[in-house]
Amino acid sequence: MISRRDFLNGIAVTLAAAGAGDSLSWAAQADYPPPVPGKEGLIIRSFRFLDLEMPMEFMNSWITPVPHFFVRNHMNMPIEAGASGWSLSINGEVEKPVTLSLADLHKLAPHSVTNTLECAGNGRSFQRPIVPGVQWQRGAVGNARFTGPRLRDVLELAGVKATGKHVMFRGRDPVPSKVPPFIRSIPVEKAMDGDTLIATHMNGSPLTKHHGFPARAMVPGWLGAASCKWLVEIKLIEKEFDGNFMKPGYRFPDQPMAPGGSVSPDATHAITGLSVKSVIASPAEGGVLRPGPVRIHGAAWAGEADIVKVDISTDSGATWETAQLGADQARYAWRLWSHVWNPTKAGEYVIMSRATDSQGRTQPESAAWNPSGYLYNVIDKVKVNVQA
Repeated sequence: MISRRDFLNGIAVTLAAAGAGDSLSWAAQADYPPPVPGKEGLIIRSFRFLDLEMPMEFMNSWITPVPHFFVRNHMNMPIEAGASGWSLSINGEVEKPVTLSLADLHKLAPHSVTNTLECAGNGRSFQRPIVPGVQWQRGAVGNARFTGPRLRDVLELAGVKATGKHVMFRGRDPVPSKVPPFIRSIPVEKAMDGDTLIATHMNGSPLTKHHGFPARAMVPGWLGAASCKWLVEIKLIEKEFDGNFMKPGYRFPDQPMAPGGSVSPDATHAITGLSVKSVIASPAEGGVLRPGPVRIHGAAWAGEADIVKVDISTDSGATWETAQLGADQARYAWRLWSHVWNPTKAGEYVIMSRATDSQGRTQPESAAWNPSGYLYNVIDKVKVNVQA
């Protein structure tokens, strides 16, 4: 998961950002990293720039509680996470650059969107051959209700020129030496969508420091990297931003490629919407079960599309049955699903889940391999043992 060296290198910054600086003396003698305050129970994938994964046991509610929501950071978190002195500038290809305070944002009409936020690298650890990057398994994903003014309302305060074709986001996360700043952009059409937000609240409460307090972009249905945290600048630009985290980062090959190959950034395109995907939350891999009714459950999502069906197999894909979808539903949000299986014989079984969305996409049997392991959405599988 993480090495002792990574832990000791990152603990000072992480604990300071979490307000736990008194624990530094403990850290020097630690065999394992301590729980991250407010995120107890999450899996630590990196301490250099804090990355926390949600265990599948927490995928049991439609709305993911903030303490269980995964964390993906590309830089260190801002040490001073307060709103005092914070401002958001809107500039570039606009008629009148403006600067807004948090109070100014709160004066704009709020809008809420329930969105499944997923890191594009979720599932990377299952790619073969292995690819570099944070070795996420299934839990770099969560579903939450985000609230704040519509981005288009903010942009209209400055007046977007016809030359403003893309909207660039910059956060205030400190940039380490020789590391390019985390800057992303989205097309102006997505920025003007009524569900794209400058979010200030998550699940009814102000954003926490781990999730971008005091304000973040929220680009629903798209990869998590599009929703820049700790937002301080929005800039209208004439074309897609050309920085490191747009190119070569977070791009997908234009054409299918052989596993283990390489591709020029010029033969790739920026990742936008999420793929169709389902994961099995329970039973867990390697679980030991008894004959009798077993509840199989998990979640499925498809970015800007809707989940229309989840099929379950308990015999390694020989036969399939349709799972029951949960009642809770919203555009951009995952659907919980469940299925009751009644094994009668002892033995080893492979349980599989396969989602289909409103665009006709179905989870594939094999991964669309790419050098960064993005958008892994293979039919999910867990192996269990039934013992009499």
